[in-house]
Amino acid sequence: MRTNRGLIILLLVVGLMAGHFELATGAEGTRLSPIVDRILAKKELVVGTAASMPPLNMTAKDGQVIGMEIDLVRLIADNLEVKLTLRTMTFPELLPALETGRVDMVISGMTITPARNLKVAFAGPYYGSGKSLLVKKANIDAMDEVAKVNNTDKVLVALKSSTSQIFAEKVFPKAKLILAEDYNQAITMVRENKAQAMVADQPICLVSVYRYPDAGLAARKNTLSYEPLGIAIQANDFLWLNLLQNFITGMENSGELRTLTDKWFKDASWVDLLR
Repeated sequence: MRTNRGLIILLLVVGLMAGHFELATGAEGTRLSPIVDRILAKKELVVGTAASMPPLNMTAKDGQVIGMEIDLVRLIADNLEVKLTLRTMTFPELLPALETGRVDMVISGMTITPARNLKVAFAGPYYGSGKSLLVKKANIDAMDEVAKVNNTDKVLVALKSSTSQIFAEKVFPKAKLILAEDYNQAITMVRENKAQAMVADQPICLVSVYRYPDAGLAARKNTLSYEPLGIAIQANDFLWLNLLQNFITGMENSGELRTLTDKWFKDASWVDLLR
């Protein structure tokens, strides 16, 4: 992807930072940024993602992981002049992998919440999302109001350990909630009428409609909440957080972030690449 000229100054700053991480902050030789030191020493940025949340992150037919978030972290790796390695895992595994150092960051449609932010740091937000419902068109009238969904005769499905699970438990406590390991499983349940609605971020719901045009699916147009998405990193490295935050701010101010978002959200031609 081309680099917007508005990012030139930012990239120079990143380059200068990368060349000066030999400095120490104390007598014991403590590095300014242990995580960036590790990344630069290995010449590798390891990123955790679920690879199942189109158009943010997804697995193509050829096995490649693609999406808006993948383009974003590839830019970060390119500007640090290191290799990008993607480690795919289920959504519930992502934060434990980050906390144990298996990955340098997590980017996977992850909402910045107080509970998560008590354990890890977040750079961003780089995108604002919100909860929606994926339903069959035949059921849309029975699911167009919260009161109708929050009923004992309704069966919902949401991604395990996600904010969608928390949202469904709070907003629709009377409905039966089934937890899925990934979105493919959740969408299949709606398609096969094993659940009347999937609770998920709006982009996931909208893309599911495009992805399965013959399944008779529909997504709620108005979101039920606002959720900022961020890059999760370990909480003990302020300089790493500062670098990522400055990068995202530079992308936003230059217009490059909008270009990246439009590429994946306004053009659905990539749907043909999916499994």
